[in-house]
Amino acid sequence: MHMNRAILMIAFLYCGFKSAALTMNLDSIYNAIKVNNPGLKMFDADIRSMDESAKGARSWMPPEAGAGFYMTPYDPKMWSNTGMGQSGQFMISAQQMFPNRSRQNAESKYMQAMSSVEKDKKNYTLNELFTEAKKSYYAWMMDKRKLIILEQDEKLLNFMIQSAELRYKNGMEKISAYYKAKAALGNVENMRIMLESEIRQQRIALNTLMYRGQQEALEIDTAYFIKDYSALLPDSTLFINSRSDIKAIEQNISLVNLQVNVERAKLKPEFGIRYDHAIAFGDQTMQFSLMGMIKIPMAPWSSKMYKANIEGLKWKAEALGLQRSMMVNEAQGMTGAMLADFEAKKKQVQLFENNIIPALRKNYQTMQLGYEQNTEELFMLFDAWEALNMTQLEYIDQLRQLLLMQSDLEKLLEIK
Repeated sequence: MHMNRAILMIAFLYCGFKSAALTMNLDSIYNAIKVNNPGLKMFDADIRSMDESAKGARSWMPPEAGAGFYMTPYDPKMWSNTGMGQSGQFMISAQQMFPNRSRQNAESKYMQAMSSVEKDKKNYTLNELFTEAKKSYYAWMMDKRKLIILEQDEKLLNFMIQSAELRYKNGMEKISAYYKAKAALGNVENMRIMLESEIRQQRIALNTLMYRGQQEALEIDTAYFIKDYSALLPDSTLFINSRSDIKAIEQNISLVNLQVNVERAKLKPEFGIRYDHAIAFGDQTMQFSLMGMIKIPMAPWSSKMYKANIEGLKWKAEALGLQRSMMVNEAQGMTGAMLADFEAKKKQVQLFENNIIPALRKNYQTMQLGYEQNTEELFMLFDAWEALNMTQLEYIDQLRQLLLMQSDLEKLLEIK
């Protein structure tokens, strides 16, 4: 008795855990990816690293200090006042270069802008991850719709088989259609196994994107929307304003221009000061020297490197500008072609929904009524069911293709 209660309790708890599977829609999956995916956290760490490094852009060069003997004889016996003048000194020196203000400003702006490229790269990666999530989500959704059709198929085929067995016993039915229905029932089970395997794969894919346990329980909301992009005009402004990878190139061009300003600032002179304090041996007085210093990078023999860097950076900006134009042009062409395919596929899906499937369903219902009234034979009912079933599955495949095309189009336009 106690054992039975324990078994019932375990079964109850199992059912409770099983029913507690988390059901998520696309928005909640997006948010989980955005928060938990380690690839995105890597970008956050890089961005933080660059922002922290930028704080040191206005630092000064470290001061330099030194100490040691100056003009001192090797013979220690001479380290004293012999009446013939100073015979040795111990010197302490310090030196500080003052940074060029314009160079500091240029370097600060450059370093502060470096993280902007990583931010756009992060958004580009996020768009890629969102697209992967959409495709797994829609594939899972369409597999679930097929499973519903298979459940209906199983009921209909069992009805045909049982009815055929009864009629065959009474000599009212041919056996050939009976075996076709039995084979079709096996195919239904085979397809169910395949679909359930695909659903497990999509669950693992979504859990991985959200950085959850691969086998962790998960269900999806089955709502979907076919969006209207018929009025969309794929001009260059659309992509420049929306595409993160194109924005990243824009930021790279800005970075190159800021780097040019840094190289130009390096051509300006920098000033410094040096102080030396000498302690003479013997009775000689202490002495000092105070000197101003200047670096002259604009001299012809020292400015070649900076000028070469500036020229190289200008060509780099030119290359990035051409790359941006190429990407915008390629995106325009791809979007135009995808929009045309998307609209054509949408019309095909609508034909299935409004014309083809309703007509075949009406044909099957007519055949079923005739079969029940003994005016139609089983093979005709089976053919009507087979045509309806194959068309319904084809419709699901067409709808899946439409949703995947929508995902690719939204990836190209970077629409969530």
